[in-house]
Amino acid sequence: MWHKLRNLSCLFTLVLMILLTVGCENKETQINQAISLIPEPLDLKVKDGYFKVNEQTQVIVNSENEKVKDVAQYFVDQLNLASGYSIKTTSSIGNNVVKNSIEFSNKNLDTADGDEGYTLKSDTKRIVLSGTPHGLFYGVQTLFQLLPNEIYSSEMAKDIDWRIPSVKIKDKPRFKWRGMHLDVGRFMFPVSFIKKYIDYIAMLKMNTFHWHLTEDQGWRIEIKKYPRLTEIGAWRKGTTDPALNKPDVLDGKRYGGFYTQDEIKEIVAYAKDRFITVVPEIEMPGHSQAALAVFPNLSCTGGPFEVKTNWGINENIYCAGNDSVFIFLEDVLTEVMELFPSEYIHIGGDEAPKTRWKECVKCQHRIKEEGLEDELELQSYFISRIEKFVNAKGRKIIGWDEIMQGGLAPNAAIMSWRGDLGGIEAAKLKHYAVMSPSSHCYFDIYQGNPENEPRAMEGLVTLEKTYSYEPIPDKLVKEEQKYILGVQGNMWTEYPKTGAEIEYMIFPRMV
Repeated sequence: MWHKLRNLSCLFTLVLMILLTVGCENKETQINQAISLIPEPLDLKVKDGYFKVNEQTQVIVNSENEKVKDVAQYFVDQLNLASGYSIKTTSSIGNNVVKNSIEFSNKNLDTADGDEGYTLKSDTKRIVLSGTPHGLFYGVQTLFQLLPNEIYSSEMAKDIDWRIPSVKIKDKPRFKWRGMHLDVGRFMFPVSFIKKYIDYIAMLKMNTFHWHLTEDQGWRIEIKKYPRLTEIGAWRKGTTDPALNKPDVLDGKRYGGFYTQDEIKEIVAYAKDRFITVVPEIEMPGHSQAALAVFPNLSCTGGPFEVKTNWGINENIYCAGNDSVFIFLEDVLTEVMELFPSEYIHIGGDEAPKTRWKECVKCQHRIKEEGLEDELELQSYFISRIEKFVNAKGRKIIGWDEIMQGGLAPNAAIMSWRGDLGGIEAAKLKHYAVMSPSSHCYFDIYQGNPENEPRAMEGLVTLEKTYSYEPIPDKLVKEEQKYILGVQGNMWTEYPKTGAEIEYMIFPRMV
């Protein structure tokens, strides 16, 4: 069903219908079901009547802040596109009440709402939306949801009755990190779809796009200092058909591609306009054979290697005893940090077998030289050395929960994917954590009966199961709970190859 959707209007209508079947636990929610705001606001009061948008409606910017003006224009552009109206924004500083108006204001803010909170008041005469620019943007998403679903359509719907119910809403997010991940290492997607994915994130008031850019099966980011990374590392000679479970049987089709630095800048700017931070992931020390195919000297064995054509955990990883590895990764991360202004840089750290390290003279010398106990502590040394470099650039690292092996780097945050235990342990150590357990938050796993679903990762993560997830583990005391940054859904691409297939997998669980 989902892969046949043609526009956001259809998508959002279906998402709302499905979400209403999940179940509500209080009377107020049941009363407000007709409003169907996602996520449900912190405080929502519904009144009688509607505000009706028409050609004469004024959109007033009661602020001198340029970002407030930009958010108002963003709203007007979408409204005009869907309705066929020619509404313009006007500036009016003060307390004058204008009938048939929608006002954007950053006046009289409640500091308790933080940078992302907003208030929305609508009646039959006017609408007033108040907040910081960031909060106002989320208020606009609420306005879009209050309007008929055709607001999301790319086709003009001029004859629609553009009504907004009379409501009083006060809202702010519970978590700092509300994210969605996308893997482009196995299969990649055009810039147009990446932007569409970002629009989905924005629609649901999420604020983080975790972009998984390097893998065994492909290096997807242009690095100027090392052009061969994309000349060679971005391409594999073929792809295993995962349905066959035969790693040596390929489809015979050369596959690959990468994002230029100009394209990345374009995407980062597009996300920024929607108050979304793009967090890049550069995998290390494992999931790195695409890079090793270009630079086999960075491995423990010296290769040769090819960009991998099948999936699974791979024993060929960066050599922790080779200083050239750190020079290479520091060069790569320098360019990455120039492209991505995010506070956090994701360095992977997951699924890195220590087989090669145990057999490597250089790695064993490093263990002895640094007074380390074993290969687990060698991984901690590896991650800590990278962290020191990233911290020196004014940034922080985040990695999958395996980076805790052998000891957690001093300032690192972790992404807890193998259940909640990683997040619990990190919080108890006073390190920040993003909760993303595969049991609830991995959307590459089947969401229904496999007999009725396209091929996916084994397991079952239903809509109900995802909806039931509570990101704050009950094993944490109040002081420890503040270290849970938030929650994230992950979309790996061993199976889905197209944007339509991605949409089928993420919806409605992403909601």
